[in-house]
Order: sequence, then structure tokens, then C-alpha cells
Amino acid sequence: MRWQGQELGVADAAALPGMERIDGLVRSVTTPEFAGITFHEVMARSALNHVPGASSMPFDWTINPYRGCSHSCVYCFARSTHEYLDLDSGHDFDSQIVVKINVAEVLRRELARGTWRREPVALGTNTDPYQRAEGRYRLMPGIVSALAESGTPFSVLTKGTLLRRDLPLLRDAEQQVPVSIAMSIAVFDDALQKLVEPGTPSTAARLETVRAATDAGFAVSVFLMPILPHLTDSIPALDDALARIRAAGAARVVFGALHLRPGAKQWFMQWLRERHPELVSSYLGLYPGAAAYAPKAYRSWLAKRVRPLLRGYGLDGRLEDDRPRAVAAGAAETAAGVRSRVVTTSRGVAAAERLF
Repeated sequence: MRWQGQELGVADAAALPGMERIDGLVRSVTTPEFAGITFHEVMARSALNHVPGASSMPFDWTINPYRGCSHSCVYCFARSTHEYLDLDSGHDFDSQIVVKINVAEVLRRELARGTWRREPVALGTNTDPYQRAEGRYRLMPGIVSALAESGTPFSVLTKGTLLRRDLPLLRDAEQQVPVSIAMSIAVFDDALQKLVEPGTPSTAARLETVRAATDAGFAVSVFLMPILPHLTDSIPALDDALARIRAAGAARVVFGALHLRPGAKQWFMQWLRERHPELVSSYLGLYPGAAAYAPKAYRSWLAKRVRPLLRGYGLDGRLEDDRPRAVAAGAAETAAGVRSRVVTTSRGVAAAERLF
């Protein structure tokens, strides 16, 4: 194991660009168990992030224990957030992971303030709280406990099967506050999934996690998104996805087309040119210039394909951009409310967070 010691406030000439003098940086770590990944351990000054009121995000508060994500999804909307650290939104986002090692302690202090109104908090809105780093750092148990003990409802959106480790803790938390769980599963073709989401658990493993969470008593939502034009939007592909989601016991599906925000757009298009050059012109037509969203006509066409299939499988569901703020009710429900709602979407990060 190689350790790169860091002194607070002292420049390190060997550090990555942007990491030379970051107040709060404790050390940067590489280890054989996580080949190709560097963890930058920092002391966070805050844990709760307030989402600006003008945002379309359906929640007001988030927690992100990690920056960057080893899932390496080529389409990830959060890629541009790494550029605020003077790191790139491509390979650096996948391999340079910032870890807020004291996030649970900071969160407890923030939740204890007299001004905290116990509003719903969303986890998994920027980068995944159950990515591989969580197996090493175990930040989520402290976060979950702090939220539950303070009486704060919360939601978790993840692609990570590490969620299963914490199901007993999440079940205990749900006895104190409303807890919503959602699993993101975008690609059901194994070969394509390994290309487009190379660092994620397999689709089958995620479906098994949906089943485990359902068996633990949760009404689990599945985020069938992003649906990739010309790759995962055929009727056979959508039918297979929804059949497997239903078989896993999910209560609800949220679906939506691919977003290509700055940072993600360049990285995804580079991948597309390498893997599916025949689709480049089609994507440039759907996402011209700086356009981040598929045109309304495509989204409406997609909804007309998905909704009959949802009805056929008896699944509650909605298009991602239907009633965007109304769905925030998930974690805001009272304990007697409907747990199958979810308080988070994959719509994108609302604003550039401060690192600390």
C-alpha cells in the first residue's frame, strides 16, 4: 500500500492539478484492492447541501459523501462537477475519488442545530453513496444513523449492491423516519452494460438487491434511466427490462431519456465514436450543439412505448420529467404515508457544490 502524506495548507508539488493546496486534504491513498483508483481523503466543513430554490430538482437537501465515482458510467450527468477541482470530467472523474472521511460527524452537528427543520434529505443525487469506495470507508452507516436519530426522513438512490450490507440498519431507521430506496438500472444487456457502465455491479446483481430490499419490507423504486436512443429504447429491450424489474419485486418505475450535460456529453460522444460510430449522426441530431436533453418529441414517443408496458406488468410508474417537484413527497411522507415514492431523480446536479 502506498501512502502520499499531506500536510494541511502545505503545497505538494507531486499532487494532482487542483489538489496541491486544498484545506482539509488529509492524504491521498492508492491500494492494490482498488487498482487504478486514488482516494483523496478530506475533512469536510459541511455535510448538508442546500439545493437552490430555482432548481428543478425535487428535493431541497442532499448529502454526497464522495466526489467522483468508480462506476465509470460514460453518460454520468455529474462528470462536470470534477472540473471544479481542476480535474477532468473523463478519466479523473472515474479514478480520482474525493472521500469526506468525517462526513457523519459533521452531519450530526448540523442536524443538532436548532434551525434544522428535519426536511427530507436525498442521497445519491450527484455520485453514488454505495460505490466501491464505500466498502473501504463505510461512511453510510454513520450517515443513516445520524439522519434517523435526528428525525430526518431520507432517500437513497444507488447502483451499488453494497446497499444490501446496510439493509438491517435502514430497516431500523425506517422505524424512526420515512426511508425511500431506489435502485438505478439503465442497461439490461450484459455486453452493453459492461461497455457503458464498466465499474457497476451487474444488472442481475442489482435486481437481486431490489429483491433483497423488497424482502426487507421496502417498496423499492427502480430508475430505468437513462434510456439510450437506438441502444436500449426498442420495445423488446424495454419489455425485457420491465419484466425483470417486476420479477424482482419493485413497486415503481421512473423512466427517462439520456441527458448529455457539459462534461458528460464530450465523454459520451467520445465513447460513441469508438463503440458505435454508426450512431454518431443520429445522436448529433437528437442532441445538437449545447443541447443536453432529448427533444420533447422523442421523450413523448418514448413515453408512449413505456406506459403500455408498465400497465401490462402492473407497475406504478412515471416519466422522469412529469411533475418534477411534486414527486419530492417520497421521503417527506409521514410514517403512515406511501413509502413507494422516491425523493430523488437522476436529473443532474443542481449547482456546483463546494468541495468542503
